[in-house]
Amino acid sequence: MNALPGHLYLVGTPIGNLEDMTFRAVRILQSVDLIAAEDTRHTGKLLQHFQVQTPQISYHEHNHQSRVDELITRLRQDKSVALVTDAGMPGVSDPGYELVCACLDQSIPVVPIPGPTAAITALCVSGLPTDKFVFEGFLPLKHTARQERLTVLQPETRTLILYEAPHRLLKTLTDLQSVLGPDRRITLGRELTKRFEEFWRGTLAEALAHYEAEAPKGEFTLVIEGTPPSAQIFSEAALKSELERLLESGVSRGDASRQLAASTGLSKKQIYQLSLTLDGEGG
Repeated sequence: MNALPGHLYLVGTPIGNLEDMTFRAVRILQSVDLIAAEDTRHTGKLLQHFQVQTPQISYHEHNHQSRVDELITRLRQDKSVALVTDAGMPGVSDPGYELVCACLDQSIPVVPIPGPTAAITALCVSGLPTDKFVFEGFLPLKHTARQERLTVLQPETRTLILYEAPHRLLKTLTDLQSVLGPDRRITLGRELTKRFEEFWRGTLAEALAHYEAEAPKGEFTLVIEGTPPSAQIFSEAALKSELERLLESGVSRGDASRQLAASTGLSKKQIYQLSLTLDGEGG
């Protein structure tokens, strides 16, 4: 079926190898009225390869606020639009989210055309648990904000997935090691599905040493082992926050302490004493 009038299509495109393009994706790109692309020059090469002549318009992080209204207007005029990024699925770590929300607010149908994603591609071959995982995308650029975010992620038991640019990889690995510890396992995938695709596996300490000796090249996907449940570290601030939440919901200090003791492995007496330092009434 060709593209339907007044529909927004989120079209997944290859993350490297053009042979990963689906027949359905090509057909939709050929049949929509307009393609909104992160980089029209980059997408132009893809369209030329598959002999797609549909006109393009740019839609990226620097102009998406002004473009949303324009695209919504076209969609309400029964024009069909395909949203694409330079690689992978639109809406993942890019401003496609804002356009999707605007369409849903206007009751404009949004249709996903699935394609490859670097996060899942790297996760599947990482050798780390795949049953539960957390996608974090790009960490904050500033050191303090990045450290704070990693501190929040430190007790996470699920596998972590990050994206990183080559020029920031060493700083990120340094911060990961300082917060998560040197022995946490990691798989780094670079240039996924491309000619120089490479996967490196080891600990965070080994990864840092490896890429200090060998300059990082290409875009990276980092898949990091979650902390074992028995090794979780619960900060006093985190415990206080959870205690406050339980107390505000009407749970007594004793019951709140009992619940946290069961989930953290800490003693009920220790948690109860901490609860006494909080403001508010207790039971």
